[in-house]
Amino acid sequence: MLRLFPREEDFFELFKRQAATVHQGCELLAYMVRDYKDIEQKAKVLREVEHQGDQITHEIFERLNRTFITPLEREDIHALAGRLDDVLDSVEAIANRFVLLRIARPTAQCIAMVDIIDKAADEIVKAVDRLKDLKTLMTFTIEINRLENEADTISREVLAELFNGGHDVMDVLRWKEIYGRLEATADQCEDIANIIESIVLKNS
Repeated sequence: MLRLFPREEDFFELFKRQAATVHQGCELLAYMVRDYKDIEQKAKVLREVEHQGDQITHEIFERLNRTFITPLEREDIHALAGRLDDVLDSVEAIANRFVLLRIARPTAQCIAMVDIIDKAADEIVKAVDRLKDLKTLMTFTIEINRLENEADTISREVLAELFNGGHDVMDVLRWKEIYGRLEATADQCEDIANIIESIVLKNS
């Protein structure tokens, strides 16, 4: 029999699992840059977590396609699931770049930006856990926006320093790639905050 009225908690539980997987990936990246050894193995573990995240994302999209009535607007469910998936993809790609680009060791600024992304992921988990009730969510989205601004500040400063003429050209290219991806990931976290804020406004 076709289910027309979904169990709303199914979507919310899937979002909780997806956000937790994103946070796990961010924690693994933070562990990687702070304990910078066996990085190939650490990147492999993160890749496995990213695959788990993909499976959850696909499950959300499949459920969305077969569900007639949804607890949130369809485009919001699609946007939130897609952006959570983007963050985990980006984190996995950053870990992979450390291996591919043969980064000798992470810089202090790199570690700081990874920590910011990890903190933002923690705030995302808190927000998604409360998504069904739509209460106190702005507290977490405001903090995510603050963290993104902090990442932007570090990124501007470090890029200015990187192009001051005192670095090897290959090092400049390597670190421009890393810092660019870190900043983009922080931006994606802010995108998630914006999506959640939009959901709150639509359903208040």
